[in-house]
Amino acid sequence: MDNQQISTLLIETLNLAEAHVTGDGSHFQVIAVSDQFTDMSRVKKQQFVYAPLAEKIAEGSMHAVSIKTFTEAQWKREKMFNLPQ
Repeated sequence: MDNQQISTLLIETLNLAEAHVTGDGSHFQVIAVSDQFTDMSRVKKQQFVYAPLAEKIAEGSMHAVSIKTFTEAQWKREKMFNLPQ
């Protein structure tokens, strides 16, 4: 799977506001943005995002996934403070 396919899969299956995926073909970094994360524990957030990817990991088309989650307000602040100067 490529980065765009993973992003689309996550947005469509999890109803995310945004999903940003970077990676090299087997190792991927995922940023998932949704207000669904508001009351979830850190573990539940990881499990939620990991679930639609589990089959791809099991079959070997994805090897490793790093996941960061944000609510929409958190993501807005994150982008504001991490823009290039």
